[in-house]
Amino acid sequence: MSNKADEVVHLRGDRELADRAGHLFWNAQSDFACLAADPTGLPDPQSTASPIHGIRRWFRDDLSVRKLFAPHALADKAAERRIRTAAEEGVQVRISATTPLVETILIDRRVAVLASKPIAGQRTYTVVRSPELIEGIDSLFEASWAAGVTLAEYVVSPPPVLSEQSREILRCLRAGNKDETAARRTGLSLRTYRRRVAELMTLLGAESRFQAGSRARELGL
Repeated sequence: MSNKADEVVHLRGDRELADRAGHLFWNAQSDFACLAADPTGLPDPQSTASPIHGIRRWFRDDLSVRKLFAPHALADKAAERRIRTAAEEGVQVRISATTPLVETILIDRRVAVLASKPIAGQRTYTVVRSPELIEGIDSLFEASWAAGVTLAEYVVSPPPVLSEQSREILRCLRAGNKDETAARRTGLSLRTYRRRVAELMTLLGAESRFQAGSRARELGL
């Protein structure tokens, strides 16, 4: 991958990623950073189900490994255990305020791997080695990392658990439904609906309905 044509390469599936770009993971020297929706969102070197399994042993002891996850990653108990295990093994873990639009792996600030959403169970990966593109991708990751909170901080003050009715109310707020329309949609009286909206605003620490919707998105609700 030394010429211009190889600065951006598209690979189909985990197997091709492992075969053609696995060495990039193995040769990580200083910084391995990952931005993912959940622990299973990207190939995991620690997973026996991954074709890249085993590269962990190639990592240098002084390698900085950082993983930034979306808030809903902790909603699943199995995923939460994986995240906690990674943290216990020395991985720096933070929780992002939002779900990442593009799941990303950055290696030594010289290589980036961008993952598409799965189609028929298979992802397409874009391996980037263009210095100009890497600089922009790295800046976006660092901004997201700085805005995230540590796992310990997040666990101390986890997001509120909302009932399905509360989530439906949030969907009405997001859609901009009038109170009368939203009350019918949720099966509540107008007075009860407005009371529930006020309760949700208090629960989310919001001073307005718009802020409540924004806060819910930040928390992955």
